[in-house]
Amino acid sequence: MTRAPHLPRGGPATDRRHRRPSAAAGRSGTHTRHENDPAADPGGEGASPATPTRTEDRAGAAPIREKQASPATPPRREGPPRGEGPADLRLVPPALAAWAAAAWALDAPPERVAGVAVVSLLAACLLLTSRRRAGRGGPGPAHRASARPRRPRLPAAPDPRPRLPAVPDPRPRRRAVTAGGEGPPATARGAPDRRARVSVAAVLLCVAAAATSAGLHGADLRRGPLPELARRYATVTAEVEVTSDPRLTRPRISGDHAMPPSVLIEAEVRRVEQEGGTVTGTRTPVLMMVDIDRAAPGGPPGTGRSGTRPPDTGPSGTGSKETARSPWLGLLPSTRLRVAARAAPAMAGGGRFAVVLRVRDAAGPEVVGEPSGPQRFAGRLRAGLREATDGLPQDARALLPGLVVGDTSRITPELDEAFRATDLTHTLAVSGSNLTILLVLLIGPYGLAQQAERRGLAPRLGLSLRTTALLGGGLTLGFVLVCRPDPSVLRAAACGAVALLALATGRRRSLIPALATAVLLLVLYDPPLARGYGFLLSVLATGALLTLAPRWSAALRRRRVPARPAEALAAAAAAQAVCAPVVALLSARVSLVAVPCNLLAEAALAPATVLGFAALATAPVVMPVAKTLAWLASWPTGWIADVARTGAALPGGGVDWPADWTGALLLALATVAVVLAGRRLLGHPWLCGACGVLLLLAVLRPPPLTRVITGWPPPGWRFAMCDVGQGDATVLAAGRGTGVVVDAGPDPALADRCLHTLGITRIPLVVLTHFHADHVAGLAGVLRGRAVGAIETTGLEQPADQVAFVRQQAAARHIPVARAAAGEERRVGTLAWQVLWPPPPRPGAGPAASPSPPPPDLEGPNDASVTLLVRSAGLRLLLLGDLEPPAQQALLRSPAAGRLTPVDVLKVAHHGSSYQDPDLIRRVAPRLALISCGAGNPYGHPAPGTVAALRALGAVVLRTDRDGALAVAGGGEDLRVARD
Repeated sequence: MTRAPHLPRGGPATDRRHRRPSAAAGRSGTHTRHENDPAADPGGEGASPATPTRTEDRAGAAPIREKQASPATPPRREGPPRGEGPADLRLVPPALAAWAAAAWALDAPPERVAGVAVVSLLAACLLLTSRRRAGRGGPGPAHRASARPRRPRLPAAPDPRPRLPAVPDPRPRRRAVTAGGEGPPATARGAPDRRARVSVAAVLLCVAAAATSAGLHGADLRRGPLPELARRYATVTAEVEVTSDPRLTRPRISGDHAMPPSVLIEAEVRRVEQEGGTVTGTRTPVLMMVDIDRAAPGGPPGTGRSGTRPPDTGPSGTGSKETARSPWLGLLPSTRLRVAARAAPAMAGGGRFAVVLRVRDAAGPEVVGEPSGPQRFAGRLRAGLREATDGLPQDARALLPGLVVGDTSRITPELDEAFRATDLTHTLAVSGSNLTILLVLLIGPYGLAQQAERRGLAPRLGLSLRTTALLGGGLTLGFVLVCRPDPSVLRAAACGAVALLALATGRRRSLIPALATAVLLLVLYDPPLARGYGFLLSVLATGALLTLAPRWSAALRRRRVPARPAEALAAAAAAQAVCAPVVALLSARVSLVAVPCNLLAEAALAPATVLGFAALATAPVVMPVAKTLAWLASWPTGWIADVARTGAALPGGGVDWPADWTGALLLALATVAVVLAGRRLLGHPWLCGACGVLLLLAVLRPPPLTRVITGWPPPGWRFAMCDVGQGDATVLAAGRGTGVVVDAGPDPALADRCLHTLGITRIPLVVLTHFHADHVAGLAGVLRGRAVGAIETTGLEQPADQVAFVRQQAAARHIPVARAAAGEERRVGTLAWQVLWPPPPRPGAGPAASPSPPPPDLEGPNDASVTLLVRSAGLRLLLLGDLEPPAQQALLRSPAAGRLTPVDVLKVAHHGSSYQDPDLIRRVAPRLALISCGAGNPYGHPAPGTVAALRALGAVVLRTDRDGALAVAGGGEDLRVARD
């Protein structure tokens, strides 16, 4: 009786590509090791066609070598292509477990962290030792007889009788295969159990390691004298080592003024000198905040939210204006400083810093140790790139350093807001795409990197795989050094290092294990990354590109979509689908234009990056060549900026969303529902087209269609008060698509959106009642994409930083700026207005362009507000700006007092605060009182007393924090108000 042939080690469950032996081989009792069987190649590359095939006789005969392959056989490749089987997810559970354990352990009590680590370690050891004992137990008694050695048999004499061909048995043959290739069935049944124990043990070991690493990090934050000094808010003198590039915060709007910016520097304290003279050595991570008491030039005094890195504030010592003003911005990592600062506790527990050091900018930093050589070299490269981009247009000059090395110091707040609105901020954070582009230039497409027909520069230079991998590793290290170790950079570098290691060792190419390995190593090395949103978004986007994008691309190609567009669309949609809940958690908004904007920007990203890196490399050597390369890169870079600005300007480009975990979960569920519905819609082209048209209309929101659907703005509207939060922005209708804008509010996006919904495309005049940030910071949104004739301002040019911002915005668009003064009268169509306040400047005050002292009776910018009396088709309106009681009383005594008769509409002064003159309110006796204020503002606007006084006079009081944007139409007895 012939014996059934045994399978190679691992059996069918180990390698599904094993070719089943033929019936003839089964009858002859032989086993053939096929040349394409990976189980026969321990190195993982497979046997070459020229390798002789071994055939073993089951009866114990000596192995017989078959004839060698023909010399005409083509030469073997360095790594034969293999069919990609199911994704290898074995490292994913340990990586996720380590991530969760590190995030929990950062601020957990030390005893709990130690307990979890010890229990996890003991459980893992128990599982592993039980596996070893099970392996040493051997087969049971029932199988010991079969394990005894058989006596050798003599070779049988050949049978001269002819043999009939064997008839195959139609019944399926059951094979008893063990993990080692042969043995009793009981062992095969125990193999899955052993694998499960090993997997659980690996998860527990990673949990123990991550908890230990995070616990040690937390102990480092609590070690040394600084935490106790911070709790007492003590003043210390410390020697610190800079660990990051300095960055400048944007001025934040706080009420009517912008907070001065500060320089933020991440550092590590090496020595601390307390007030008593005690000096202590330590290594405590801190965040230094340097108050430079200067506003950033070129940027608005605020953008409605805090942020970092306004224009022309760079860390690399590039000679920018702000760097020349503040030497703190020119510091490089590894520089040692001596600072005197007030220590304060860090606000967020379990973070990266133990203490915040508040430093006053007196005479600049006191440098006690120069930066290291590599950091100086990286600083020169970054400085050279900035110098090469100095002559480019504004957007390209700001964007190119950000695309190449992550230097966003020149990005204006307006452009940064456009990138946020379109979810293009990942292009400004150096990520895996930048490193991928560089590695593809070196090794070509990674799928062909181990094959004979591999592409890229390496095979053209005659470099072997290992040399190529070493060169790629050096390139990756340089990439991290120049681009700085931000979370996305670290994740990209770790994934690239794992992939290059696989390339050098000839292992199977799989990027999901590489991503899991990168996450595991980074979380163990730097536990605070486990709580970083940047790291989370980077990992989510990469995982989506590796898992969802290929499936979606294949589905699109099956619907006859060309390969390249299908891949690009699938990649953008997959990344947006998994990242949208986290982005909504951070921004309270969901972008509806993110996918098309990313598709349009993706086409220009690769050429801009390649040319930018070329400029970076050549700048220290041949600056003219670097400038030429930077000029070439400015074209795709400008395209990316135009895409961001255009997408952000669309009125329906985003939807407000709850910024909490419930909102994130709801968005995730909604995304899943959209994906499932989209799979069914792909089979119905007409239905897909209809959905696309509806989405396009929702994003564009053409005013005629919006007016029909929502009733906003009402037909024949005369005056509109925009909902811009805690600020003022109003519009006077002056014809079809034309309006006079009074104040711009604090947020450019909100002002732009309001004007778009009103259909305003032409603005003969912008009146800025005074220079407080809640009235002028949104000017860029008012001017964006509209024809503006002139800007009028008050005569009191305070505060200076906001005055400079207004003049810069006007100069950039060649818009004249003039001063408004009492007695001025103007008319545009049926719209007419007269300036009642402030009084004209005194004789000899100087030209209109120069700063002027406060006129009499004015106590500050509020009292200098431009006050307008407006007539529009029989409707009388009084706009008081932010006048306070002294100026209101002075207005009643001024020559314009005779015109202060009852009005139809009153724009209540100063957001309805309690600072109102009752005589002025009684004098004008409004029928409708409108108040512009922000929901939940910290000032209590509007004051209950003010609202009550207006209602006591018979006025209808409406407010934007509750009623939204307001539009007034009609006149006389037909006065109407519409709400948006």
